[in-house]
Amino acid sequence: MELPTNLDSKFRFILVAAKRARQLQAGAKPLIQSASKRPTRVAQQEVGAGLVPVEVMSANSNHNDKNKKAKSGK
Repeated sequence: MELPTNLDSKFRFILVAAKRARQLQAGAKPLIQSASKRPTRVAQQEVGAGLVPVEVMSANSNHNDKNKKAKSGK
């Protein structure tokens, strides 16, 4: 399986797919029709197709937010 363009690493792909698989196991409706009934495989296909929203935050923006709060006294 090829890494989707919106993900920066295989590790993040697995994390996102695992979280989506848990949602599917809890009763969420699949976003695609798949030959497989396994939630993990369906989740991987959904993530691979770009149907699962992923927000990747940079380390710098998080660090800058902490500095701003510390300087402002909040």
